[in-house]
Amino acid sequence: MSKILIVDDEKNVAELIKYNLEIAGYETMMVHDGKSALDTVTSQSFDLVILDIMLPEIDGLSILRYIKSNEKISSTPIIMLTAKSTGSDIVLGLEIGADDYIVKPFNINELVARVKVQLRKSSKQNVAESEIYELGNIIINNESYTTTKDDVKVPLTNKEFELLLHLVKKIGKICTRGAILSQIWGYEYLGGTRTVDVHIRSLRKKLFDENSDYKITTMIGVGYKLEKNTD
Repeated sequence: MSKILIVDDEKNVAELIKYNLEIAGYETMMVHDGKSALDTVTSQSFDLVILDIMLPEIDGLSILRYIKSNEKISSTPIIMLTAKSTGSDIVLGLEIGADDYIVKPFNINELVARVKVQLRKSSKQNVAESEIYELGNIIINNESYTTTKDDVKVPLTNKEFELLLHLVKKIGKICTRGAILSQIWGYEYLGGTRTVDVHIRSLRKKLFDENSDYKITTMIGVGYKLEKNTD
């Protein structure tokens, strides 16, 4: 049974999430402030964390940053909750490594569906076949979920790695934003285009500079393509 940590200072919201997740067959635990969240994720193991951004004591983005920088728990899927449908918090959360975000007020059935998607993807990652891809000086190992550039490990978030792998498997072909959303996030939702763009920008910054053998080309109005850098 998957175990899920719910972090939200609005106790009625946390209770609603807890009730519906337990009906869906998951084990849950609730905490209501940032300090308790940090103490809990460092002392117990969870298959997924639902994390509010606005929390007392320590904010959700700081907790997210801690989780993604801790090698022991960095692969834990994180769904961010935010009352802000626009603004820098969502983009920053995605850049730090959030796997998804839900805007308050939210549909509880949609949240449960997104939890199922993240847990299913996490399970597939754990049984990934051994595959190694080389893009010049960039090496991608699908079994260890690692990426190196010039023999130096490059830390990627789960979604960045999945996106990179998707582009590699479609190398030379156009990947539409819709196809990327369906493959990596499992559904379409408002703000999806921005989500893809944020992750592409991060991959470019971490792996593909002007001297790289490969590049990610923007196909305006359509999507992206990984191809040889002939510039």
